[in-house]
Amino acid sequence: MSAATLSPTQAADMADSPISLRAHLRHTGALIRRNLLWIRQDPESMFDAILFPVIFTLLFVYVFGGSIGKSMGGGQDQYVQYVVPGLMAMMGMNMAQGVGTGFNQDFNSGVMDRFRSLPIGRGSVLFAKIAVELMRMLCATAVLMVVAVLVGYDIHRWAGLLASVGLSAVFGSALMWVFLTLGVTMKNAQSVQAMGFLVLMPLQFGSSIFAPTASMPGWLRHFTDYNPLSALADTARGLMEGGPVAHDLWVTLIWSVGLTAVMAPVAIHKFRTKA
Repeated sequence: MSAATLSPTQAADMADSPISLRAHLRHTGALIRRNLLWIRQDPESMFDAILFPVIFTLLFVYVFGGSIGKSMGGGQDQYVQYVVPGLMAMMGMNMAQGVGTGFNQDFNSGVMDRFRSLPIGRGSVLFAKIAVELMRMLCATAVLMVVAVLVGYDIHRWAGLLASVGLSAVFGSALMWVFLTLGVTMKNAQSVQAMGFLVLMPLQFGSSIFAPTASMPGWLRHFTDYNPLSALADTARGLMEGGPVAHDLWVTLIWSVGLTAVMAPVAIHKFRTKA
């Protein structure tokens, strides 16, 4: 019996049965191709990946760069070297929010009901989503670095730059599991965006991404010490500009592994059981 003639119940039973790793990879590859074709048909879906790094880089460099750079003992040029690695660390977080809203919209449009009626591994749908969002994150990072060079950023360590991009992708993929879970459980995309805003804003601005934490009040510095975005941003600076990275690197990896270990099974379970 072909997949086209299977009833939803039969297909679900087949999907719940053990599927080989080779089949999972084949299903994931097909779904990645489907998602990329959708982006090709709807190029506006790439606007956030292209415009976000441009707007944030220009905004923080030219609005805050002079004053914050002066407080750091330098000027705008010094602030550029400081903020660009932080903005790179922020790419994964902002792309993660997008995967949650897109996943929710697919559910509300009935696309996910079609996927769940097919005899494919449930995890393949989610892994394909993450893979495509990581590609979008790499595009956003490339745009960020082009704009950064244009406003005066000096790339001192190419190997450190590549390592920072890889680490941002690791943390971003871990965070995507959180937003995939929100995309399954929340009623609409607006709710996912609102919840994402409540989570992202304190993490972004209560960190070392945009400014050093030395002048922050004590209670806020304690928060930044445990904020994974601070650890990721400081690791990127150490890799790209030079400096100690071991502690912040381990903190970032622990957060990434912990989020993935906890949220990936939850997201897959919610996807399998969503009514």
